[in-house]
Order: sequence, then structure tokens, then C-alpha cells
Amino acid sequence: MAGLARSIAAAILLLSMTTFGFAASKVIIILDASGSMWAQIDGKPKLEIARESLRTVLQSVPGDDEIGFMAYGHRQKGSCEDIELIVPPQAGSASAISAAADSMKFLGKTPLTAAVKQAAQALKYTEEKATVVLITDGLETCGGDPCALGKELEAAGVDFTADVVGFGLTADEGKQIACLAENTGGKYIQASDEKALQEALVETVAAPAPAPEPAPAPAPAPAPEPAKPEFNFMPTVVLAEGGDPITDGNAWEIYKAASDGARGDSVATEYGAYKGNLEPGDYIVVAHKGEARSEQKVKIEAAQVYKPLFILNAGTLIIHPRPSEGADVVDGAAVVIDYPGADHPATYYGTTKVVLPAGDEKVTVKIGQGEVTETIPVAAGKTVEKDMIAGVGHVVANAYYVAGGDKADASGIGFKVVKAKKKIDGTREEVTYAYGPDSKFDLPPGDYVLIATVDLAVVEQPFTVKVGELQDVSADMKAGVLAITAPGASKIEVFEMEKDINGNRKSLGYAYDQKYQAAIPAGDYTVVSEKSDNSSKEATVTVKAGERAELTVQ
Repeated sequence: MAGLARSIAAAILLLSMTTFGFAASKVIIILDASGSMWAQIDGKPKLEIARESLRTVLQSVPGDDEIGFMAYGHRQKGSCEDIELIVPPQAGSASAISAAADSMKFLGKTPLTAAVKQAAQALKYTEEKATVVLITDGLETCGGDPCALGKELEAAGVDFTADVVGFGLTADEGKQIACLAENTGGKYIQASDEKALQEALVETVAAPAPAPEPAPAPAPAPAPEPAKPEFNFMPTVVLAEGGDPITDGNAWEIYKAASDGARGDSVATEYGAYKGNLEPGDYIVVAHKGEARSEQKVKIEAAQVYKPLFILNAGTLIIHPRPSEGADVVDGAAVVIDYPGADHPATYYGTTKVVLPAGDEKVTVKIGQGEVTETIPVAAGKTVEKDMIAGVGHVVANAYYVAGGDKADASGIGFKVVKAKKKIDGTREEVTYAYGPDSKFDLPPGDYVLIATVDLAVVEQPFTVKVGELQDVSADMKAGVLAITAPGASKIEVFEMEKDINGNRKSLGYAYDQKYQAAIPAGDYTVVSEKSDNSSKEATVTVKAGERAELTVQ
């Protein structure tokens, strides 16, 4: 680890004296302060390596060099605007830059394109020679185009150069930002591990930029550290003993082992074919895929390689939920699986393919009001594929003002489905409900009643459901629309025209307004308008099925 930090420091220092040309022009160093800098190289956070390297380099830079310091992602999470020139280019800025880096938080996004452009503008790159040194461990995450920016700065600048250090990036990732350096005549330095840093150092020394005075000879390269394995932890997970390794869709949870042997702090969560390096110590590692898990305690010792095998003792279950035999799968169908060892059942939707602990799986498929449950045995390492039939028919409900007339499609439309057979107290059991035209229901076979409501009109429509049958259920509301206008009214109320034995009329609906419109069963009605001074006026109206009646109460 110390060798890696020294290599990074040496590479940046030599680049500062040669390729990056600190002595030739004003320079702004841009440091990636995004949250990904908490990731580790050889057990040490990249942000700590960067801080130490900057401190070492800046101590060796001549005091009259004008160096500035910019960072992004150090103040806000999730912001693409979090870019700050913390130390403007000036002589003797080394201690200020080191202090800024040491106190910096690392938590945001990676707007590297915008940061480089702001740094170029701060250096007045269209008027003077300018150099920007970008140190980043990630790719652009804010929509910028570093390649296009490089061309733009090169075309507009007097003598502008952007040099880029890809810190911990893969080769493929490096290619995506190397163009920023190449398009300005700068260099891209791959610093993903100690070997790559050594190669970058050789390339820099072999082709130094011209300098007013000969550069001092580089310090002898440090003696190589003893060879160590590239990875010390390479686990494998299988469904069953003797099975093929799982390399896709699986996950690894790594925890420090607490003193009592339980899980301690989380170290990392990795995916797929995982290879990594763990610091010496005791760990608990959990391998899982789907709903199956296997846990082991692992003791890591220095200079040793561990290749533990995790056996999930699990199989694969594939469920195709269908409303009836031969029907298409319903994507919205709920597939609820109560598997061995589960704290609570897991719910999936539509065609379900899931890895489960071996044993008897209790599977319930729900489509609308239809439900079917089966117990399906699944053996370790095996795959079971099965259609599950909920046994429902599909119903589409609509209401019409009159049979063969207009469909009700305004607000105030509701449908309730109840069982046709009445209970002993004369009521019916409610099954489900929905609102609006073209309401859809998936129902088990049987006899039902659709209670349709359109504003003040309510009718019942019996119907029968058969498995696999698609049917439209239409409710003839035998209703019209009553539109009332009462200028100056504070309330409009509609009553049945006939009075009961006590001389009272039944109120059907009202509105605190000067206008009121509602669907209402065909018939004769009395309308009363009231004003705020308690005066009222009364009028009668006849509503015909399928027609609109308009009434003005003066």
C-alpha cells in the first residue's frame, strides 16, 4: 500500500515537472470528490491515497509556481452543480490546497466535464497558456461530453492542455475520458494499480516536455515489494453439490465478524463472479440468489488465498399464472410463494422465475378475485416449470342511460359486484368494486349481481361467470340527465314528486351552487332553489330515459 501511494505521488510529481508543465503556465488541479472515492485500493480508501499524494507532490513544487485547486461532489449529494474553485491559482498555495483536500467530504456526483470547463475559464484559457490536471476515479455522471469539450477548448484556447489521471478506472472506462486529454494535446495516465502507475511513469520520463532548464534526474524507483496474489478471496456458489457455478444474478454480502460470532459491520456487497481482496481478519459471508442463501464464517490471513464453496441447496421454480386453460399469462397476476425457512411469503407478478430453498413450496396465484394454491416440491439443483390456473372469467362492465343508447362515461360512475345468493338476513356478500366506464373484473365461476350507479340512478344487473369466458355486462340505467340552473341560488335540491304518508318528499340530491347536473332515473321531480335570505322557489320537471332535461328555476 505504501508503495502504491509513493508511486502515485511520484507519478503526479514528475508529471507536474514534465508532461503537466506546472512551471510553464498557471495550473488548476481538479480533484474528484464524489462518493465513489470511498472505494478501497489494497484496503485503503482512494480518497486517503489522493490526499497523501497531493500533500507529497505539493511539498516538492517550487513556491513561485501558480497552482489552483478545484473540486466537485464535495458539498452535496446528487448535485451536478457542486463545483468549486477552492484555491485560485497563486504562488505558495501548497499548504492551502493540502488543507482543503484534508477537510473535504466525498459524497457527490461526477460533473467532470463542467468542472474542466470552469477551470479553463478561470485560467482565461482564450488569452493565456493554461493547464488543467483532472484526477478522477469515475466517469461523467451529469450528461457532459468530455470528448467534445476537449475539441472545444483546444480550438478556442491560446495554448490549452488538459491532462487526465484515471484513478482506479478500468481500461474500458479510461478510454471514455482519455479523449479529453488527447483532444487538447495532453496525456491520459492510467493509475488503476501499481504496475500501471509504473508504466505511466516510464512513459512520462521517456518523453518529457521541453523546459527552460534541465529537469533534475528522477529519484531511483523504489525497490519492488514482494509479489502478492492479485486476489485473496475468490468464492464460488452453486445451487446443489456438484452443480455449475452461478455467475449471474447472484450476490455476496460481506460482514466483519463480531466478537460473539454474529454479523458485524457491513464491508461490501458484490455481484456475479466475485473476486476481491479482504484485509486479514474474521468475516461472515452470505451468498444468495433469489430467495436462497448460504452463510459461512471466513478467516483471512496475510499472503493466503481463499476459495470457499457455498452450496445454496436450492432449485428453480417457474410459474406461468393463467386465468384459464390455454389463456395468456396475466402480467398483473400475483404469485405468492411461501418457501421453506421464509420469515414471510415472497410476492412476484406475472411469469415468475425464482431460485428457492429445496423443499415443498406453497404457491398461491391470484388473478382478480380468483385464487388457486398448490404445494410444489422443488429439489436442489432442479428446475420445475408449471402453469397455475386461477379459474376465472373476465367481465367488462358499463352503464347505459337506456338500452341501446349512450354509454355513461362521465364522473359519478361506479360498479359493485355482489353474490347473487342472499344471506339469511337478506343482504348479499360484496365481492369487489370499481369506478368508471369499461370497469374490468376477473371473477370465479358463479352467479353475481352488478350494482351500477350513475350519479342518482342505481340499478341491479344479474350475470353469470364461466371460467375462461369473456363477457360484457351492460346495465340499463333507465335514466336521463337533469340540468338545473337557478340564478342567485345558494342551494339546489331535487325531490321525488310524490309525498309519503307524512306529507314529506324524499330528497334525491343537492348542490350548494347555482347549477346542478346529475343522471337520474326517468320520472317526475320537484326542484327547490333556496337563496341566502331563506327565500325559495319550486318547479317541477319530467325526465325521460336516454334524454336530457334542462330546467331554469327563477
